[in-house]
Amino acid sequence: MKRIFLSLLSLVLLCGFMLSQSSNEKLKQLIAEGDEFSEKKFDNYKALEKYLEAYKIDPKNYDVLWKLSKVYVDIGEHLPANTKEEKRKQLETYEKALEYAELAIQVNPNGSMGYTRRAIALGRIALFKGVWESIDLVKKVKEDCEKAIQLDPNNSVAYYVLARTHAKLCEKPKIVRSALGLGWASYDEAIKNFEKAISLRPTFIMYRLDAGKTYIEVKNYKKAKEHLSKIAELPTEDEDDPQFRKEAQELLEKIKDKAP
Repeated sequence: MKRIFLSLLSLVLLCGFMLSQSSNEKLKQLIAEGDEFSEKKFDNYKALEKYLEAYKIDPKNYDVLWKLSKVYVDIGEHLPANTKEEKRKQLETYEKALEYAELAIQVNPNGSMGYTRRAIALGRIALFKGVWESIDLVKKVKEDCEKAIQLDPNNSVAYYVLARTHAKLCEKPKIVRSALGLGWASYDEAIKNFEKAISLRPTFIMYRLDAGKTYIEVKNYKKAKEHLSKIAELPTEDEDDPQFRKEAQELLEKIKDKAP
C-alpha cells in the first residue's frame, strides 16, 4: 500500500513539474511575441494582447508587468485627445500604465525598469494635467529616474527621461521654478543626460532629436546640427521615427545659417 501511495505521489509531482515547464515555455513564447509586436512591428494592441495573456499565466512576472506599463504608454501616446471623452480615455490609459509599473516595483523593488516605467507613466500624466499643476508628480519622475540609474547605470531610457524632465522645466525661468521647488532643473543637466543616453544607445533617433532641440535652446548650433544631421542615416527603432526624421530635417533647415 505504501509503495502504491509513493508511486501515485511521484506521478502527481511529475505531472505538476511537466505542467510548470509547459507554462514557463508558454510564458516565454508570449513575452517574445509581445516584444516582436511592440519593438519590430509597432503593433501596440497586439503586443498588449500577448502581454495580457502572459500576465494571466504569471501575474507576478516582473518583465511582463513593466512591459505592460510600456505598451499602455505607447497606446496612450497615439490616442486622439480632441473631445472630453477621448481625453478621459487617454488619461485612463496612462493610469493603467502607472498601475502596472507600481506592480512591477512591488514584485522587484531592485529592478531598474520598474522605476523607469513609473517615471514615464507619471510624466505622461503630468503632461496631460499640466506640468505646472503637477509639481509633486514631476518631482517623483526625477526621483524614479535617479533610482533607476542607481540600480542600472546603463539604463539609457532613464537618462533620457531625466534629461527631458530637466529640459521641460527649463522652459520657465529659474526664479519662477525655484519658488515651486524645481530650481534644480538646468539645461546643463539636460544635455549631460541626453549625451549619456546617446552614448548608451547611439542609434535611437528620439534621443538625438531631443538633444538637438535642447542644444538649439542654449544656442549651441554646432552640436545641434551634429545630432540632427545624424538622424537621417539611423535605422527605424520606434514607430514614430519617420515623423522624427521629418522633424529633424525641418529643424536643420531652420538653423542652417546659424553660426556654431
